[in-house]
Amino acid sequence: MVILGIILLIIGFVANIAILWTIGIILVVIGAVLWLLGSLGHAVFGRRHYW
Repeated sequence: MVILGIILLIIGFVANIAILWTIGIILVVIGAVLWLLGSLGHAVFGRRHYW
């Protein structure tokens, strides 16, 4: 999710498309939160790991 967010950020920045930029930021933030919770050992939405 983080990698997809970064790709959308880059595409949105290069192509100057604001909606891709916004979706990219949202995906990076959500992916970072899930990654952080998963690395701390907390089960998120019934899953122990997110890859």
